[in-house]
Amino acid sequence: MDIAIRSGYVVPVDGEPIESGTVLVVDGKIAAVGPDAEVTVPDGVRTVDATGRWVLPGFVEAHGHIGVHEEAEGWAGQDTNEMTDPNGARMRALDAINPADTGFADALAGGVTSAVIKPGSGNPIGGQTVAVKCWGRSVDEMLIRQPVSVKSALGENPKRVYGDKKQLPSTRQGVAAVIRDAFTRARDYRAKRQHAADEGKPFEHDPSLEVLVRVLDGELPWCQHTHRADDIATALRLADEFGYRVIINHGTEAHLLADEIARRGVPVISGPLFTTRSKVEVRQRTLENPGILDRAGVTVAITTDHPVIPINFLVHQVTLSVKEGLDRAAGLRTITTNPASIMGLDDRVGALRPGLDGDVVIWSGDPLDVMSRALTVFVEGREVYAYDEAARRGRVVDPYYREERPAS
Repeated sequence: MDIAIRSGYVVPVDGEPIESGTVLVVDGKIAAVGPDAEVTVPDGVRTVDATGRWVLPGFVEAHGHIGVHEEAEGWAGQDTNEMTDPNGARMRALDAINPADTGFADALAGGVTSAVIKPGSGNPIGGQTVAVKCWGRSVDEMLIRQPVSVKSALGENPKRVYGDKKQLPSTRQGVAAVIRDAFTRARDYRAKRQHAADEGKPFEHDPSLEVLVRVLDGELPWCQHTHRADDIATALRLADEFGYRVIINHGTEAHLLADEIARRGVPVISGPLFTTRSKVEVRQRTLENPGILDRAGVTVAITTDHPVIPINFLVHQVTLSVKEGLDRAAGLRTITTNPASIMGLDDRVGALRPGLDGDVVIWSGDPLDVMSRALTVFVEGREVYAYDEAARRGRVVDPYYREERPAS
């Protein structure tokens, strides 16, 4: 799809803002970004006037369960956790996503055009994550990359799930042991597979171990659900032992180990940040966490963990984190360039740069102002959302709305 968005305040994120700038999208890809006078718009390209508006890349949600934990569907729409096997490495979030989940429409309304969808945190090893666009008829149309990483969980969730079943793992020791056992088997499996290949002999493949070998080989990062500082230390210890790339997910107490995390070059996906302190391991939850980590030199993304926090509130978590000390420019990176680079998607999304997908959002003003709205959203150059006040009032019956009151 071809489109030129002209005369807006363009914020590429990975470059300086442009007053009265143009973003040109050709065949679904960004072809040019620059001042109006420097970007030539080919004949026949649809032009959108963004005068007085802010123009940004679509936001990237780095960790959520949109489409697999459907809203307002109860049991029928809950496909987040396959909690019948502590090692779910062969499971794929891709196979459980429902594009009709209302959360996808909310995502677009909040300027979120891409999301990394992950299995839940009920298992020590939850399964394979997937990156999708937030618009499409089927997950195959929405797909950016599959798999993106492998989800794992430490802490309260897996020990509660399997402890209630009176089986391993029922303690933090047990959770770490399940992960360690799985990677030990994967190393042995890799050696046997190589030996069989060298000998030209048949080999019986194991889907779960095949995935874990890809983690050991550095092809897939390990997304580690962890909140408490002691669990974060365990995550780092396991990564050191087996040599895989770890990404801290949630990291509620990551600020307590910020220097150690930064020294190792481990990124943190922080959040959700609007929640109450609903369980022991989130007692240290603070909106200061992203700022502390950023100042320590950690690459930080911010997540809603949708549906824990509605995905359209992603940018509001950034606003409040900025209020509590996060640098403003760094704040915009936490939902654009940083999640894209952390999850290996920066060749497709996260900035307004030639060659990337034409995922562009026109805002009424500064998106970090809670009064601003995403007015128009484009995914790969196609307009997929436009704010419509009249339609909104059609969904929400409000007899006191100012425009419907009788004239005085």
